[in-house]
Amino acid sequence: MNSQDWQEAIAAIPIALMVLDADERIVAANQTARGLFGAAVEDRLGAAVLRHPAFLAALSRVLAEGVAVEARATLPGKSEEGGLRVQISPVRIQGRRGALAAFEDMSGMEQAEAIRRDFVANVSHELRTPLTALVGFIETLKGPARDDAPARDRFLSVMESEAGRMMRLVNDLLSLSRVQSEERRLPSETVEILALLRRATMAQAALADAAGVSLEIETDLPEAQVRGDSDQLTQVFLNLIENAVKYGGAGKVVTLKVSQVAREPVLKGPAVQIEVIDRGEGIDAIHLPRLTERFYRVDTHRSRSQGGTGLGLAIVKHIINRHRGRFRITSERGKGSNFIVILPSVSG
Repeated sequence: MNSQDWQEAIAAIPIALMVLDADERIVAANQTARGLFGAAVEDRLGAAVLRHPAFLAALSRVLAEGVAVEARATLPGKSEEGGLRVQISPVRIQGRRGALAAFEDMSGMEQAEAIRRDFVANVSHELRTPLTALVGFIETLKGPARDDAPARDRFLSVMESEAGRMMRLVNDLLSLSRVQSEERRLPSETVEILALLRRATMAQAALADAAGVSLEIETDLPEAQVRGDSDQLTQVFLNLIENAVKYGGAGKVVTLKVSQVAREPVLKGPAVQIEVIDRGEGIDAIHLPRLTERFYRVDTHRSRSQGGTGLGLAIVKHIINRHRGRFRITSERGKGSNFIVILPSVSG
């Protein structure tokens, strides 16, 4: 086969392929390979396109020995996390020995594996502390505190608290898993968001009263309809209201402000904007980009003491993604925080 034949043969194959001749010069490449290495790869040396020792050694061996070789390389300009799996096989080009190189970009898979490892490590860490406490108290109750009624009552109270913490974590993990499994499926029902917010504020009224926080809904709209999953949107605003009450400061007001957006640029149409505004101490700007990461906390001790699992805002983010909406957080130290949910309106 000549270079033109090879170009036609590999053009429709979805993985990145390039054909190199006996001089290690690229004679054909498909569109996927051009996406990895640049548009003008033909007639260039393989070393000029991917200058990686493992790739070059594998290519030389294939051309010299006529055997298939697999190697790992790194995409140009990327760290070792941007890995390539390279399979090079011998071929014939106009009667001479050549090589067919197939490249599989492993960076996405490696990133997913890193996220999985971090997730498992975080879950293990979150569970280890309450489990260690429970084991310690059980041993104490079986031994020195067996007949000490006041100590027993005190330890049982702490054990109940730690068990509740584990239960909240497990429930949030299950909730996050369900939300992520449905994220690609667009909700189909129509939800009247003002009625939903009224129900959410009523559900959090006892928590707000206990914290000395007032809840109010501020809007000029008679109603606001969005396409959504009522249960999931309720979960979003219960979470945001709870956070605002817990961290918004005693004696303050938490406002839910609802407005219509004539045209939201990213959503490319009309939308409903819901802001959950607190007047608490605010959040440093350095933390804002990471608040929706799983298990990320601004103040770990305070969050745990308030019953937080570090998963609430991650759940919120994934629910809003499922609704094809937007989620933004603005805050300034000493001036409170604003959690903004923007959802496409039904009229759009």
